[in-house]
Amino acid sequence: MFLYAKLFVATLIVTAISLPAPANRSQESADIAELSKLEQVWNDAYVHGNVEPLERLLADDLIVTMTDMTVLTKAQSVGLLRSGHLKFPRYETSDIRIRVYNDAAVVTGRLQRTRTINGKDVDDDWRFTKVYVRRSGNWQVVAWHASTNARL
Repeated sequence: MFLYAKLFVATLIVTAISLPAPANRSQESADIAELSKLEQVWNDAYVHGNVEPLERLLADDLIVTMTDMTVLTKAQSVGLLRSGHLKFPRYETSDIRIRVYNDAAVVTGRLQRTRTINGKDVDDDWRFTKVYVRRSGNWQVVAWHASTNARL
C-alpha cells in the first residue's frame, strides 16, 4: 500500500511539473480589456457601415461561416458592407465570454442584429464564436462563426 501512495505522489509531482505555468494575470486582464474594446469596434463598424476598422481587425486569411449562408473571406465580408446593399441598423452582442490562450483568444456570445438587404429587414438572433490571433502585437479575427440561437 505504501508503494502505491509513493507512486501516486510521484505521479502528482510529475503532472504538476509538466503543466504550463499560469498565465500572467495582469497580461491576461489587459488582453481581455483590449479584446472587449475590439468587440465594440467590430459592432460599431457594422452599425455605421465603416469598413476601415474592419480592414485592420480582420485577418487576410479570415473565414466566416453563418447560418444558411455561404462561407465568406475577408474580401467578401468587407465587400458586402462596402457595397451599401447590406446595412445593419442593429448589431448588439451580449453574454460575452473572452478566453485568452497566449497569442490566441476565443470570444463567444449572443448576437442580435437587424440587417437590411436591398431595403428588406431581416432579424437575426444568433450565437457566435470568434477566434482572434495576436500577430505582430495586434489582435486580428481569423475565424467567425454564427448560428441560430436555439431555444430550449
